[in-house]
Order: sequence, then C-alpha cells, then structure tokens
Amino acid sequence: MPTPSGGFEVPLWRAIAVFRVASLAYVCGLALRDADRYAHPIAAGGLVLLMAAWTGVTAVGYAHPARRGWPLLLADLGVVLAILLVTPWVIGRAALAAGVPTLAVAWLAGPVLAWAVSGGRRRGVVAALALGAADLVTRERIGPSTLTGVTLLLLAGVVVGHVARLAVTAEERLHRAVELEAATRERERLARDIHDSVLQVLALVQRRGAHLDGEAGELARLAGEQEAALRALIGGVAPVGSATGGPVDLRGLLGRYASQTVSLSAPATPVPLPARVAHELAAATAAALDNVARHTDGRAWVLVEDEGATVTVSIRDEGPGFAADRLARAAAEGRIGVARSIRGRLDDVGGTVRITSAPGAGTELELTVPREGP
Repeated sequence: MPTPSGGFEVPLWRAIAVFRVASLAYVCGLALRDADRYAHPIAAGGLVLLMAAWTGVTAVGYAHPARRGWPLLLADLGVVLAILLVTPWVIGRAALAAGVPTLAVAWLAGPVLAWAVSGGRRRGVVAALALGAADLVTRERIGPSTLTGVTLLLLAGVVVGHVARLAVTAEERLHRAVELEAATRERERLARDIHDSVLQVLALVQRRGAHLDGEAGELARLAGEQEAALRALIGGVAPVGSATGGPVDLRGLLGRYASQTVSLSAPATPVPLPARVAHELAAATAAALDNVARHTDGRAWVLVEDEGATVTVSIRDEGPGFAADRLARAAAEGRIGVARSIRGRLDDVGGTVRITSAPGAGTELELTVPREGP
C-alpha cells in the first residue's frame, strides 16, 4: 500500500507524536523511580536523553510528507531496536529478573504506529514482530506479561494500519467526489451557454427546414440529429464507443438519433452488447430511420427492449406503408437498400429482421440480435 499523500492521515501522524511524548514522560517517571536498581544508572540517563532527542527528530520528520519514506522509517526502527538490545546491560539481568521493566516500555510502540500509518496493516505487523522479538531476547524469562506486551504491539500494528488504510480510501473517494462535482458544475455552465447559442440555432434550422425538400430538408434533419446528440453530451450520457473493446451500452449509440421527429424509448438501465453487435444494430437502425425520412414526414418511434438473451429495436412510422411484395420486387429490380443496409447487417451478427407494413398503415421494423453475438 502506498504512502498516503493527502490530508486525512495528518491527524494520525500528530497522534503518534503525542503518543511518543506521553510515553516518554512515562519512561522518565519509571527511570526516576527505579534508578537505584539499575546496573548503570548514568547510562540509563543517557538513553533517556537519547529517547527524548529521537522523539523530537521523529516528530519533526514525520510532520512533512516528503520525509515519511524508508530512510526515516528504518532509522526509527533501528534506534528503538538498539535501545531494546542494550537494556539488559543498562538495567542488569538481575533487575530484569526481579521485575524491573525494560527502559523503553510503551515508548517502543512508536515505530510500529509509524510503519502502520505509512504502509497499512502488513507493514505495521512487520515492525511489531521485529520489536517484539527484540523485547523477548532481552528477557531472562518469558512470562505472560511479556507475551501480552508483544500481542499488544501486534494489535496496534493491525488496528492502526487498518484505520490508516480506511483514511486513505476515504480521501480518494472524497477527491473523486470533488472532481465529479466540479465536472458537473462545468457541464451545467456549458449547458447554459450552449443552450443559449448553439442548441437554439440548431433547433431553429430543424424547425424551419423540416418541411422542405432536397438539400434544405436534409440539412434540417441533420441539424435535428446534432441537436439531440449535443443535448445528450451536455446531459452527461456516457461515450457511445468502447475504448477497450468491451461491451457497449446500446442506449448511447441510439441516443444520437433522437430528435424532435424521432422519439426514442429505452430502458433506464444500461443495455450492454458486444461492440460489433451494438454498432451493427445501431447502423441498421440509422438506415431504417433514413428510409423513414425519405418516404414519410419524418416522424418515427424507436423502442429498445432488453429481453435478456436478445435485444430488440423496433422502428415504427405512420407513413404510407407498402405492399407485402414491394421489398421482393425492389430486390429483383436491383434496389437492395433494405436488404444490404438492414438485413445484411443483422445477418452478419446473427440477428433477424421482421418488417410489418400495409398500404396506408405505416411500417414497423423489429431488429433482434442475440446478447452474445454470433
């Protein structure tokens, strides 16, 4: 787990500094009380001064994120290990056997807490095991109280490391939330500006040219499509493509075709399909809508149905319709627009096309593809 870089762990480092100062005060009290029982009282006083100096060094060092790396962490662990290992000579084996506590006592937990905050549970456990083993080496006799101290070190490494990891995770989530909020505010600002300019112009072009023929009518239709696509973009619709080649949400692909003349109804939840299947189905839908625009007043209704194993897109219009044999006659005459642009695309991905029409009754196409593709 990497060293946290934000501000949520700052209170933890401050708490470690406070703990080391408080535990140092406890060490000083014990040293004054038991000085006459030490084998080398003057050396014990020197060690206490060293512990006080190192407490100040770590408080200053860990206060700066750039200094919380391996050099300081290893030095911290090494200093405390050295103090533990010289304890038998300073205090004396006889005094230790008589129950005199080691010189470091609670102060030795400082590196464990620092390692846990910097790297999580695993790093805290490593430091606790190293210090616990050194503490056991200094003992003539290992009793329940000694094992209890080692166990408390391990628990401190695990618990503090877990809390530190939770703090880092919470900070990352907060950063993502702040970034999302900023992006949403920017999108809303852009939406207001675009709505007051580009969208209004596109809507005006679409309305004025909706009933014109030729290139003017085609321009109006394209303006309507671009207006719908732009509205979807500033509204936060996910990208229609898949950069990784994974599943694609069909709703995003079809959303670009929604306009004032094309009504799109889709499920509220994503409709994922393999990228190739989704793009072919969307292209077939576009071809069907082009037919609607050429042969009717342009009004169409598109319905997306997610049926689990299959996905069906229905395109319906209220145009003049056509006789049942018209498509066959058109194919025989060499006009294969529907066969190539719609049926051909669906056949390539294992889908089916069902066309229902009658003169004066409009036309309905049902494009069905399998969920997993061919």
